[in-house]
Amino acid sequence: MKLNLKRPLAFFDLEATGINVGADRIVEIAILKAMPDGTEVVKTWRVNPEMPIPLQTSLIHGIYDEDIANEPTFKALALEIAAFFGESDLAGYNSNKFDIPMLLEEFLRSGVDFDMSDRKFVDVQNIFHQMEQRTLKAAYKFYCQEDLINAHAAEADVIATYKVLLGQLAMYKETEFESKQGVKSVPVVNDVDALHVFTNINKPVDFAGRMVYNDDNEVCFNFGKHKGKTAEQVFSVEPSYYAWMKQGDFPLYTKKKLDEEWSKFNAKKNENKAAVRPQTNNPAPRPQPRPQVQQQAKPKPAEPINNDMLEQLKLKFGK
Repeated sequence: MKLNLKRPLAFFDLEATGINVGADRIVEIAILKAMPDGTEVVKTWRVNPEMPIPLQTSLIHGIYDEDIANEPTFKALALEIAAFFGESDLAGYNSNKFDIPMLLEEFLRSGVDFDMSDRKFVDVQNIFHQMEQRTLKAAYKFYCQEDLINAHAAEADVIATYKVLLGQLAMYKETEFESKQGVKSVPVVNDVDALHVFTNINKPVDFAGRMVYNDDNEVCFNFGKHKGKTAEQVFSVEPSYYAWMKQGDFPLYTKKKLDEEWSKFNAKKNENKAAVRPQTNNPAPRPQPRPQVQQQAKPKPAEPINNDMLEQLKLKFGK
């Protein structure tokens, strides 16, 4: 089956030092670009993460410190990787929760603003979990009737993910799905826009899940004491929450989207202030007359003392 594409769809998979989006680093990235004409291009990079790979992580994906010691850093590869993605839409397995946030974090650390505003993103795992609820290895067996060899190698995983999506499109063609709200539809169709809607279950704003869109397409916080409240509501009653998040241990892309909401909030607040500012044409008030201060009479000069006055004093004081 050939994907019905309006523009390239880039399937990608990351192997990393761990699963902490803010702290861990990419050690391998593989991209399969499915083109609208049906051709496919695959490219893989090994990356020096500039930090040790924990042994328990190396045991999973098979990449050890010595394997990437002489590889370029992500910063050195960032422009090349971004150029290979180009204007492609994005697809992956669990990509909305891990691969996309991790990739965006690395791009931001490298000073590359990888624009996500006009891209569609298809998380194949969400199709699988909503329709069957299995793992990638089980998905590959279920949809492709084959065993997945070299699981957790980035290139093997990304090729498997691509084949799983093709298998899903074939299996669920015209299959009805009922959402938790009781809405029935046929969501698994050969159309990236429709798959984007179906696989973005929580409508993430920042991909790390700290902010999501609600049913009214408003940005809401999705954690902590303000979970479910819109950004505007929170900033109105507790503007210090913005500063707390900016100083906190949140992914850089989360902080970038937080800045955007903070800017929108302040712009709207300034517009509202301008709208309610009173307009008046009253003339300037006339100056009030100053109260008249009564002048006190000047005291008369004392009369010179004479003999009659001395006699009166003697009579008064008995002297």
